[in-house]
Amino acid sequence: MPWYNEEQLEAARQMTAMEYLQKHQPYRLKKSSARNEWELTDHDSFKINGITSKWHWKSRDIGGISALNFLVKVEGMEFKEAVEQLLGEEPSYIPPSPEEKEKKPFVLPERYPNCGRVRGYLCKRGISAEVIRYCRQLGILYESAPYHNAVFVGMDEEKKPRYAFLRGIFDRDGKSFRIEQAGSDKRYAFCVPPVKKSRRVAVYEACIDALAHMTLEGNTADKYRLVLGGISAPKEGEKRKPGKNPPALESFLSRHQEVQEIEICTDHDFAGKWACEQIKQNYQGRYHILENLPQTEGADYGDLAQREAEKRMIKKYGWGR
Repeated sequence: MPWYNEEQLEAARQMTAMEYLQKHQPYRLKKSSARNEWELTDHDSFKINGITSKWHWKSRDIGGISALNFLVKVEGMEFKEAVEQLLGEEPSYIPPSPEEKEKKPFVLPERYPNCGRVRGYLCKRGISAEVIRYCRQLGILYESAPYHNAVFVGMDEEKKPRYAFLRGIFDRDGKSFRIEQAGSDKRYAFCVPPVKKSRRVAVYEACIDALAHMTLEGNTADKYRLVLGGISAPKEGEKRKPGKNPPALESFLSRHQEVQEIEICTDHDFAGKWACEQIKQNYQGRYHILENLPQTEGADYGDLAQREAEKRMIKKYGWGR
């Protein structure tokens, strides 16, 4: 396993988070109302100073200055991978303002010839083989090359890919690689469609939650299962203005006039319950709202599916006796 000497590590720490974002991900930067301050389009509680590069992710209470800290703490990269990516960069390079650069075109990650690693990972997470097969047949789930990430694809009405979320399958200390593919259109987030048209859409915070809930409900493809791409919620006890309607849900409902019911399946924690209340307030009256958070406090449907899978293994093989 390669490692780096102190000189190389120091070089990797030279680039600031702002320089990295301007150079590699300018489409994620959005000017905030404060002077010299920017935020991320996918994390509105993340703020970064355009001059000092000092950043703070308020909802998670973490911060820093360097691109290295950003990649590890925000993007979820392993330290070694982040260092490798930054080595050879020129931190003195200041690219044009993000407002002057065109949005990077959307291109799906390269496909690996098979889906063996991703299938194995999802099965360990409690996702059934039937659900995995269904998503693969629809072309909305595959394994990427060369890093073997799980790729969750969002499509438009013509079945054209418009969005992709990459999830690393090699967790380390509870962390994994998670990122939206460059150029993704949040309006077409990952969605598992029913076999036939349905009047109901269930909404989730994460892709694995949607597949896990489908597994727990007997692999039934009887409703739309839409992923919101995460939520933005205040910290517990913090006052905040009412949240905006999720772009993925707003766009989905505009394209599916037949839908009359919204089933809310966010996580059973403070943020998930806050998001649930926001959705109820914003759509009550126009749609029939069903609140269906996981019964276990602090859990998501991914947790519940994994626990059920572990119970089956114990029953089958007698583990833990």
